[in-house]
Amino acid sequence: MVTQRLGSALSGAIANQDDPETVRAGAPAYLLLVDGLIADSPNDKSTLLAGSRLYGSYAAIFVDDDKRALQMALKARDYARRGLCADYPQICAVESAPYDQFVPALHEVQTDGLDALYVYGTAWAGRIQADSSDWAAVADLPKVEAVMRRVVAMDPAYDNGRAQLYLAVLNTLVPPSLGGRPEVGRGYFEKAIEISQGRDLMAKVEFARRYARMTFDKKLHDSLLHEVLAEKSRVAGLVLSNVLAQQEAAKLLASSNDYFLE
Repeated sequence: MVTQRLGSALSGAIANQDDPETVRAGAPAYLLLVDGLIADSPNDKSTLLAGSRLYGSYAAIFVDDDKRALQMALKARDYARRGLCADYPQICAVESAPYDQFVPALHEVQTDGLDALYVYGTAWAGRIQADSSDWAAVADLPKVEAVMRRVVAMDPAYDNGRAQLYLAVLNTLVPPSLGGRPEVGRGYFEKAIEISQGRDLMAKVEFARRYARMTFDKKLHDSLLHEVLAEKSRVAGLVLSNVLAQQEAAKLLASSNDYFLE
């Protein structure tokens, strides 16, 4: 119980921090602390999931060195797998099996495993993002999408719509000529924004970055980013994410004219 509260407190403190540089400088101490807690209680699911969230977020946002980012993403993935597969070993047993064998195992996850399944999916996506040149890893993207679809099927509004956002990004990673489905992605982006009532600014930033740029819709692109910059970032649980979203929105908007003239 103590470790569970501590993990939640650490995640909450970071999520509600409005200075990204403070997180960049201070989060490594949290990572070491979580590592120690997991070493002391290697089968504690709550601590494993907290460790996965922290490592995955830090690697994706703050680590510029590709090798370090991959190493952290792999650790996040390991913690997430251990957290989920302690209760659902059948999923890890078919993780490397063909897609048609993997997906049925996901339907065995019930409501009490929703958090673990979501963290498992986000950590898997983060590991792929950390080394997109690894085609064997990229080939697992359909399985990651299946994980997120299962999360959404159980709770469409899970994590303030972030599961919807992951599905949106997964469907807009590549152009239609390579298998991307931008219009499907657009539907998920719009649903994510609706669920958070527009408070999750990262949903609008990714909508602009992934969909509007792919479809060369400058009007939509600029409108979304202006909305992000006009919003207040202090939403409980989304403070850090919204600050980062506004920073990204400013960069994307500054490059808008050049991008859409290409």
